[in-house]
Amino acid sequence: MKNILFLFILPLYLTQCSAQDTVLRKNRLSDSVLERYYVFKSDPTIKQGPYKALFRRRTVVASGNYTKNLKTGTWQFFDSAGKLVEKYDYDKSEFTYEAPAYAGEDFSYLFDDSLKSGDRLTRPIKIGGIYYGYIPYVNLFQLPFNMFDVDPYDFDAYVELLISPMGRLADYNVHITSVTYEYDHLFKMDVNLFSPEDRTFIPATFNGKPVLTRIIIKCFVTSDGGLDFY
Repeated sequence: MKNILFLFILPLYLTQCSAQDTVLRKNRLSDSVLERYYVFKSDPTIKQGPYKALFRRRTVVASGNYTKNLKTGTWQFFDSAGKLVEKYDYDKSEFTYEAPAYAGEDFSYLFDDSLKSGDRLTRPIKIGGIYYGYIPYVNLFQLPFNMFDVDPYDFDAYVELLISPMGRLADYNVHITSVTYEYDHLFKMDVNLFSPEDRTFIPATFNGKPVLTRIIIKCFVTSDGGLDFY
C-alpha cells in the first residue's frame, strides 16, 4: 500500500515542482494586445507553460502552451469579440478548425481574377487569426516624424501585404493619408525585417490553384506614431 501511495504522490510532487520553477511574465505586444506567459526562473528567456494574449485586457485572442520556448499542442485563436476563429495543432503542424473567412471594412482580401458563378475561392491564412497572427505587420511600422502637436485621429492608415502563390510574404506597404495635414505617402517596407515564420502563409486558391492575393488591414495611428488594430 505504501508503494501505491508513493506512485500517486510522485506525479503531484513533480507537477508542483515544475510550477514552482516558473514565474509569470507580462508583455505588451501592441497598444491593444497584452500577453501573459511563464518563464523558467533559472532562465527568463525560455517560455514554459500556459500562454494567453488579451485584446484590450479583456478578450482572449490566443491561448496555448509553451514547452521550452516552442509552441506545443493545440492553440486556440479568437477574434476581438472572443469568437473562436482557428485551432492549430503545433505538434502535427495542421489546422483542426477554421471559421468562415472574415472580410469587412477593417480587413479585406483583393484578388486579380474576377469571380464567375461556380468559381471556388479560398483566402490566404495566417496562423493566429487577425488579432494575434497579424500583430507583427502592424507593429513594425513607425511614422518618420514627431507626433507632437499632431492629432493621430486625423490620419488614415492601411497595411498592404502581398502573398505569393507559394505562400510567401512578397511585399509589405503602409499607406498613410491625412486630409487635415495634406499628407499622402506610401511606405515600401523590407519584408526581410520579418522572421521566416512571419513571412509564411497558407496561400489563397482559385479553383484549387494557389494564386497571388493582397491583404488590406485598416489601422489607426497611435499617439506615438505607430499603428494598431481598430
